[in-house]
Amino acid sequence: MQFNLSTRQIDAFLILAEQQNFTRAAVQCHLSQPAFSALIRALEEELGMRLFDRSTRFVSLTPEGRLFHESALHLRQELETAFAALRDTTRLRRGRVSVAVLPSLAAGWLPGVLARFRQMHPGIELDIHDMLSEPCVERVASGRADFALATVHVDTPELQAEPFCDDAFHLVCRDDHPLVQAGTISLQDLAAWPFIHLARSSSVRQYLEAACQPLSMNTLMEVEQLATVMGMVRAGLGISVVPALALFHFDQPGLATRALALPGLHRQIYLIRRRDRSLSLAAQALYALVMQDGHGSLG
Repeated sequence: MQFNLSTRQIDAFLILAEQQNFTRAAVQCHLSQPAFSALIRALEEELGMRLFDRSTRFVSLTPEGRLFHESALHLRQELETAFAALRDTTRLRRGRVSVAVLPSLAAGWLPGVLARFRQMHPGIELDIHDMLSEPCVERVASGRADFALATVHVDTPELQAEPFCDDAFHLVCRDDHPLVQAGTISLQDLAAWPFIHLARSSSVRQYLEAACQPLSMNTLMEVEQLATVMGMVRAGLGISVVPALALFHFDQPGLATRALALPGLHRQIYLIRRRDRSLSLAAQALYALVMQDGHGSLG
């Protein structure tokens, strides 16, 4: 059997059970006594049982009313908890945001943004995944991330990408390397020296190889992490090319960086989200801060 009960009916029942008087209960509910009596009568009709014994002198719960009273108290408490959680969510005092982001952004630019977000909304739980572009996109597509920052431009019925920032590329080498003092650096200049490559799965490697075609770098080794690239370059084993967003890794004694002006050697970062789902209020707040800060400091 299904019942169609309202919170107004539940509140009226609990107040009458407490007051044991229709007049006092009606006043507490800000209703006239006939309107309040009609509300209780409609509740009893909906449940198909009498909840109160009435007389000219008192009102008391029936056995069925006492049984319903316990359930009504639990129901009202659960509703209050649900309403409180919803109010907290609306006021951004509670919630959770999941973001997938490229490691270079996650390590360099994002921490400052998240610190400001935590100051504004300390009750929001943050779930950050630093990963390569393809896994970033897959995490959004599967619903495990609210949005992502990646280099993949997706345009499908499920996903959309909006430009976030441009990222230039820089030569990184020891500060005593001949290329530090060279004039304009060409691809041939880069190819003349042992080269420390990132893994082929990285967007940095993919952009670099696309811009260098048909020329190939003089690859000495491939590594997975930018911090490893830094260590190898600082040891004098070779040179490398990295995006501007990753230059903080190379702010080290003994190293030098130079901006490269080579055709096709730049990358676009996109913010990727689902078309068919609205962001939660918490995710929308972080999205707005990310876009504002990204356009201001990275754009």
